[in-house]
Amino acid sequence: MGMSKAMRQMPERSGRAGVAHGEAGRDPASDEACGPSQEHQGTGSATQTTGAGPLLEATLTRENLQAAWKRVKANKGAAGVDGLDIEQSLHLLQTKWPQIRQELLAGKYRPQPVRKVMIPKPDGSQRELGIPTVTDRLIQQALLQVLQPLIDPAFSDHSHGFRPGRSAHDAVKAARAYVQSGKRVVVDVDLAKFFDRVNHDILMDRLKKRIPETAVLRLIRAYLNAGIMDGGVKVERDQGTPQGGPLSPLLANVLLDEVDKALESRGYSFARYADDANVYVGSRRAGERVMAWLRKLYGRLKLQINEAKSAVCSAFGRKFLGYALWEAKGREVKCKVAHKALDNFKARIRQLTSRSSGRSMVQVVQGLRPYLLGWKAYFGMAQTPRVWRKLDEWLRHRLRAIQLKQWKRGTTMYRELLSMGARADVAHRVAANGRCWWRNSGKLLNSVLTVAWFDRLGLPRLS
Repeated sequence: MGMSKAMRQMPERSGRAGVAHGEAGRDPASDEACGPSQEHQGTGSATQTTGAGPLLEATLTRENLQAAWKRVKANKGAAGVDGLDIEQSLHLLQTKWPQIRQELLAGKYRPQPVRKVMIPKPDGSQRELGIPTVTDRLIQQALLQVLQPLIDPAFSDHSHGFRPGRSAHDAVKAARAYVQSGKRVVVDVDLAKFFDRVNHDILMDRLKKRIPETAVLRLIRAYLNAGIMDGGVKVERDQGTPQGGPLSPLLANVLLDEVDKALESRGYSFARYADDANVYVGSRRAGERVMAWLRKLYGRLKLQINEAKSAVCSAFGRKFLGYALWEAKGREVKCKVAHKALDNFKARIRQLTSRSSGRSMVQVVQGLRPYLLGWKAYFGMAQTPRVWRKLDEWLRHRLRAIQLKQWKRGTTMYRELLSMGARADVAHRVAANGRCWWRNSGKLLNSVLTVAWFDRLGLPRLS
């Protein structure tokens, strides 16, 4: 059922305060309006509860909530602890939003716990995510849209993570410029389980200096205190802002901006993206001093540096946001894909092209396209054409081996290769060694399953 149709079938409620302000006569701008459009018609600004300030009111405006819902819907995402997906939450909000809005304005709203999800990392470890309910994601996104324009302009220019108009590419470009200028020693700081160890009291203290409204601060504190559902058991937390909610990146930037400003005050060259920070200096001795000082700064925030992953070392070859730096002729500093990122790329391709998947080559290529295009876009700054060509060759080699595996028998290979225009002797030699998937797919088969053939299938080229 569409949203507009569902709203027309809902019973009329008395006391529609929005009528006086012309809200009742508006048609929903789109299906994304869902709960927010019903909200404003059901309660309206005339029923504001004492204690709600202009920031919370701005958060709950019809237009802001519509934009927030559009973003939440576009991001998709899994259900929270209530088990409701996007569409199910949409139907819930049609009837429950007026009550939720009143609770928000009265300061009585209590978010549900986030659902704990462990995401495997390429190195075998796991990252903990906390998935809020769709309703809580909507409220957090609406709050973010109001708070970010207020808070973000005061952040350090050296901070690039999760900020409008900034990206990881900007951080990598800054790092390259620092090294090109002669600062070839990096203080690479990795914070141990940062999002799990954010101290709530310290964070709220820093937020009070930036947000002049008690109602909003109370709502943020409620989200921090919501707890996490682990195996059906709610775990209370006095620290941590689990990754997975729209507000988490902004809260992280608020906390870490204190360290950014301290580094700025001493004139250091650095780049930070979320909890990844690199400081560039001219000597190892200077780097050791900076590292010792950073331990104290982070200690004041009750954060710990992961000593095993942090280091003071040469900036060349050190991974930063998936990239590494190298020195070309003329001492020009360039970017390349870090070795670990390359290994992760091949591991992911192997997963996506499992030879036992039972899919046609067209289906395999279509399954690869989103990952390849996204990977190419992110690592497009890499200045290593030879590496790109080698990856393309490796990928096509693997796909040719998969095609042989799918044909299975030598007679099928012979017939299919002839139908594709192969010479009889080539088809015979390939079919005669049909069980040697990898070796057989790297030589003669190249003349039949050509680069142009993969282009026609829609396989993106990296080079």
